[in-house]
Amino acid sequence: MNLVNPITKIKEIQKEREMRPKQHTLSFGEQDPMDIISYAGMMEQPDHLIIDGQFRRTIFISGYPHTAEVGWLDSLTHLNHDIDVSYHVEQADSNEALKKLEKKITQLESMRRAKLRDGGIIGSEITDPLDSAMNLRDAIRRGQQKLFHVSIYATLVAESLEELNDITNSLKSSLSARLFYIKTAQYQQVEGLQSTLPRGENALAQRRNLDSETAALTFPFVSSELVQPGGILYGVNNSNNSLVIIDRFSLHNANSITFAQSGSGKSYTTKVEILRQLMQGTKVIVIDPEREYQNLASSVGGAYIKLSAQSDQKLNPFDMATTSRSSEQLSSHAQDLTDVISLMVDGLSAPEKAALDKAILAVYSAKKKSSPILEDLFKQLKKMKEAELCKRLEKYISGSLANVFNHQTNINLDNRLVVFDIKDLPESIRQIMMMIVANFVQNTVKLHPQKRMLVIDEGWLLLEHEETARFVAGLVRRARKYGLGVSIITQQANDFLSDKYGRAIASQSSLRILMRQDTTTIEQVTREFRLSDYEKSYLLTSDRGDALIIADQQHVSLHVTASEEEHPLITTNPLETLKDE
Repeated sequence: MNLVNPITKIKEIQKEREMRPKQHTLSFGEQDPMDIISYAGMMEQPDHLIIDGQFRRTIFISGYPHTAEVGWLDSLTHLNHDIDVSYHVEQADSNEALKKLEKKITQLESMRRAKLRDGGIIGSEITDPLDSAMNLRDAIRRGQQKLFHVSIYATLVAESLEELNDITNSLKSSLSARLFYIKTAQYQQVEGLQSTLPRGENALAQRRNLDSETAALTFPFVSSELVQPGGILYGVNNSNNSLVIIDRFSLHNANSITFAQSGSGKSYTTKVEILRQLMQGTKVIVIDPEREYQNLASSVGGAYIKLSAQSDQKLNPFDMATTSRSSEQLSSHAQDLTDVISLMVDGLSAPEKAALDKAILAVYSAKKKSSPILEDLFKQLKKMKEAELCKRLEKYISGSLANVFNHQTNINLDNRLVVFDIKDLPESIRQIMMMIVANFVQNTVKLHPQKRMLVIDEGWLLLEHEETARFVAGLVRRARKYGLGVSIITQQANDFLSDKYGRAIASQSSLRILMRQDTTTIEQVTREFRLSDYEKSYLLTSDRGDALIIADQQHVSLHVTASEEEHPLITTNPLETLKDE
């Protein structure tokens, strides 16, 4: 045994301490980092804690429903209050799980037999857990399921005890409606707080056994975010109050389709997007059949073009993108013009289409340096002795509609916002003008490709005639090549999705904006976009301004919001308009 001199040992310790680096002493004005992240004070009560003046209460889920579905804990994770939610998931040993299940099955079987022997009625309180336990036991044996110990806690935060009680009661009511039952961690609030802190410590140990599928349905929370760099703000996420920012030009294509009931806010949503696209440098063209965009155009210095029989602003359907007129370009344009003329004369037979095609090529050949007009085509058809066709075209040359289509174009798109107002046109020729405007836009973007949006409101009008429907479907399909995004807005979802061209337009739109639907349209919309039951219910009950956005494969519910400065420029509420005046 070695003896140590105490005096020598003390000296060695003192020398060692002197050799250690001196600790930094906090000078005046400095603060220990631990003081920054620590609580200033905490008071413990049986059912809550008071920390730094805030009231906190930890609760846990004590009772679960017999069956679960996707989003079964939405009421907890989407609570519109300050709340910390903690999940603790631990895999159970399969052999131990099987032993416990066998014991549980034996107990339930004994209860069932005792009831039968006594002539009692065997209720679901015995049959449901017995069936579940037997199915789970068999699935574990086959390796199809595993058993997990799951604990779910939530710490509610409020500024007063009264507010804390209100939040607790509201959450209890919401969860109990879905057969979940919660309890307060009575006399265990400190342990409850420790269990919800991001430390992975399950101090409360309030566990429930769940199989793999049921446990998996709690992850991830049904609360997706959609934030794309360089995009514009569409609104606030209804699930978690985050911002929904989308760059439609970064999607598979820049086209969009909006389905909504009248009064649900579809035009308001579109105008919010237009304003914010303008701030991003995107040029926007609008076909407006209801005069809803006039105020917006005047507010941002846009071009407002009113097309009518009395208007001095004209649009020539014979204008082409370039003056080079290659055979390929001329052939494509001749087909578009044939569809326009077919609309004007209520349809063409096969011989008439052939004659019209020859006449169109002839008038372009005669007009080398300028675009022909409708009267030139009329004269050429007369030369070709197409009397019946000329008879049907005559009202556009010398009749009541002579001042609408038979002029050279005297407008241009050299503005960041151009609105074509077609409200004053007779309903019989609105579809014709919508097609001519869309064709004019197509020719313009071919000549000068850049980031543009074409907004077509009341898009269901385009489906009334095959010619317009086919043309717009083709425009939507080709738009991406020219930096164009076509936005179709309609309230006739059933009619649109029942038409082959309407479905083609919807399938070629990477951005889908779905707003409130009614029972006559919801089934078709649900099938077309493969919506969940939750999304279906949301669209049936959503408020004005609420929308479900599908950007490629991402689904997000949001509320469209405008700033105080934007709102007066885009609202069409007559009460607000009168108030402003």
